Amino acid sequence: MARYKSQFLRTLAARGFVHQLSDAAGLDALAARETLVGYIGFDCTAQSLHVGNLLSIMMLHHLQQSGGKPLIVLGGGTSRIGDPSGRDDARRLLAPAQIAANKRAIRKNFTPFLRFGAGKTDAIIVDNAQWLNKIKWVDFLRDYGRHFSVNRMLGFDSVRLRLQRDQNLSFLEFNYMIAQAYDFLELYRRYGCRLQLGGSDQWGNIVNGIELTRRLERKELYALTCPLLTNAAGDKMGKTAAGAVWLDAKLCPPVTYWQFWRDCADADVARFLRLYTRLPLEEITALTAQKGEALNQAKRALANAATRLLHGEKAAAAAESAAAQGLTRPQIFLARTQLQKGMGYQALFKQAGLAASHSEARRLIVGGGARLNDKPVRDPNGTARLTDMRADGSLKLSAGKKRHVIVKLR
Repeated sequence: MARYKSQFLRTLAARGFVHQLSDAAGLDALAARETLVGYIGFDCTAQSLHVGNLLSIMMLHHLQQSGGKPLIVLGGGTSRIGDPSGRDDARRLLAPAQIAANKRAIRKNFTPFLRFGAGKTDAIIVDNAQWLNKIKWVDFLRDYGRHFSVNRMLGFDSVRLRLQRDQNLSFLEFNYMIAQAYDFLELYRRYGCRLQLGGSDQWGNIVNGIELTRRLERKELYALTCPLLTNAAGDKMGKTAAGAVWLDAKLCPPVTYWQFWRDCADADVARFLRLYTRLPLEEITALTAQKGEALNQAKRALANAATRLLHGEKAAAAAESAAAQGLTRPQIFLARTQLQKGMGYQALFKQAGLAASHSEARRLIVGGGARLNDKPVRDPNGTARLTDMRADGSLKLSAGKKRHVIVKLR
């Protein structure tokens, strides 16, 4: 492991966040001598961020803890385009009103992890719509478009992989990387931002911003990316059978969040403790020195620390207590209108993650393995309705004896 002078890079390297660095020595020297301003962008594509976004948020947390200043850029502008990185298809375009609603909702996801205010190292939130929505296209092409090489952009993973798979990449999406590069330039000009952080799939987009600013401002900016994590089973972080693990307690209650971490595989627990908690590395080493059943103590420590960080001490303690009593179940949330109209059993079991497809759900029902509120579901063409809700306002879906999901209304 490289020996860094700055606390920021020492911490990120020791805890496993560093995947790529554009100029390790230059960034290390900058972070050691002055307040480092760094940013990460988050598009407003949902009403909450999820565990998949947590790695980026934790990098901002460590930046602030080491004396740097975090900038959060909400993509009020870029959300209207859609980031093609890591995708085989185009993102669904959202209406401006939905983007605005999502933007308001996800702001609170950051408050457990960062300190906000007007101080030198206090975090701030900005919206790239402030500058992107004011751009005049012809002027932008003349002033900035000439600095981007299409030949080079075609080689970036976000573009190359889509083209290799013969998947359409629209001109709209192709422009996303230019918009993100311009964000970095604007943030340098407005806030003195010298560092962009992100997942490794963002490397090409970040490098574009570095090169654009070097050409126009004669100033060196820096890139630092973290690995794109999957769990030991190869699944994306934050995804479960019941859907995304949201950071908003209304979409994912603390007890469900606690259980997500408690259920991690043995092979993941040490890495997750380093990345997703603030526990000292010495304590993590001691917790994970055991094997087999003894490792459950480390998993409980992970669940408690991660839940405490997001939801607070009381919520973490209550979640652990509920888990000890066997009260935890994966949950999904449906709109009331979905059950008012009636939702077919096949669609319901598929959405709950208890079947991979409608045909699999049909086989589950026909085979006698599907239950609704502990009663067998006999008709594969049947429908669940509001009248099926239990007294506590939920439905319990079961596939076999061990797989259960609780359905609640938003």
